[in-house]
Amino acid sequence: MSSELEGLLRSLAGQRVLVVGDVMLDEYLFGGVKRVSPEAPVLVVDVDRITWAPGGAANVAANVRALGGEVSIVGLIGRDDAGRRLREQLDSMGVETGGLIEDPSRETTLKTRIIAGHQQVVRVDREKRDRPDAKVAKLLSGAITERLADAGAAVISDYDKGIIGQLTQDVVNTAKSQGRKVASNPKPKNLRWFHGVNLMTLNHPEAEAASGETIDDEASLRRAGEKILERTGAEWVVITRGAQGMSVFGANGCPPEHIPVLPVEVFDVAGAGDTVVSTLTLALAAGADVISAARLANFAGASVVRKLGVAQAVPAEIAHLIREPDNPES
Repeated sequence: MSSELEGLLRSLAGQRVLVVGDVMLDEYLFGGVKRVSPEAPVLVVDVDRITWAPGGAANVAANVRALGGEVSIVGLIGRDDAGRRLREQLDSMGVETGGLIEDPSRETTLKTRIIAGHQQVVRVDREKRDRPDAKVAKLLSGAITERLADAGAAVISDYDKGIIGQLTQDVVNTAKSQGRKVASNPKPKNLRWFHGVNLMTLNHPEAEAASGETIDDEASLRRAGEKILERTGAEWVVITRGAQGMSVFGANGCPPEHIPVLPVEVFDVAGAGDTVVSTLTLALAAGADVISAARLANFAGASVVRKLGVAQAVPAEIAHLIREPDNPES
């Protein structure tokens, strides 16, 4: 099994993926704490370093590139410093950013995390969740149509910042008519805009909200997976379950596949969902079956949770995990 997964990992290189979704910029302010503010009972962080990284759907695109794939992204940014910086970040990674549409009426979603030592103290969000107007929606639709023609698969990344709607259902319908696979990581409130996707990923709380089931044993987990399949018309649903690994449900009536968590030290789970859906999408573009794709995504997710902050998995790290003698796939 390990050699097959390594072969699949190598096959990801060069696969073309279109990412559509809510892009954002992650900002990190690092510093130390030596005093309490005289103005209020809060810590004073003396900032000594600031970094930026692609977030949301932009992190999905960054993960595709880190895994060796070719990627275009379509999303909304503002005509502001955060949007400029986000585009520069993605350009430097080799992501095709012509589909980032500037909307002067909105600000680029910016999430600022203030970190004292290794502890996040507070997060400040600046965003606008309104849906784009008709003119901007038309520009987005044109960008999607142009780029979908060259993609082996598409992924819709939903962070509930306004882009998800009829536009994304159009992505699903157009891609399927062209024989292309569509993966997604939707928010439960937006499920109606993902009907008929090939693959859908949800974490444990999202799966509960999407199904109306409290998942506390294998029977309730199975009911949740079956309900989500029925309600969305998806071919496959992957539920990521933290320490319980991930479970794969198919509309073909086969029993669910439970993939155990890998024994790695977890530093930060932020962004792990982006890594999983990125790996799944690339594997589908490479022609893999969903179960094999999910097994590979399990290793990619395990690789990224060993890093601090939102990060990406790279093939060498994943291959090392696959070769570990105590991994369950050996």
